[in-house]
Amino acid sequence: MLIVGASREKNTDLYILWTNDTPITAEKMVFMYGINSIIRGWWEKVTIIVWGATALLVSENKDIQKKVKEAQEKGIHIIACKACADQLGVTGSLEKIGIEVDYTGELLTNILKSKKTLITI
Repeated sequence: MLIVGASREKNTDLYILWTNDTPITAEKMVFMYGINSIIRGWWEKVTIIVWGATALLVSENKDIQKKVKEAQEKGIHIIACKACADQLGVTGSLEKIGIEVDYTGELLTNILKSKKTLITI
């Protein structure tokens, strides 16, 4: 079967752009799917991008911090938008729990332009 427009390369990486600061959404979608994706082998690599209000949620919510740690222990890469974290005053808090903080606009643009798999929450 030939699928027109399909790449011959297997897409093995998942990116989750996390902008919804609702704890239930974080626990029941972002981390549930992300962690299970690694455990069950659905994706080889998962990256969660913390953007906007989620930076504040992560810095303040101990339950979410536990989920971050669990995800990191499973091999999930978590990166936070530096501009957002700086503006919200939480850069140090995020770095303290092991989250990479860097400018992510170019990263997101490259993901979109390369047609990699991106879920936006």
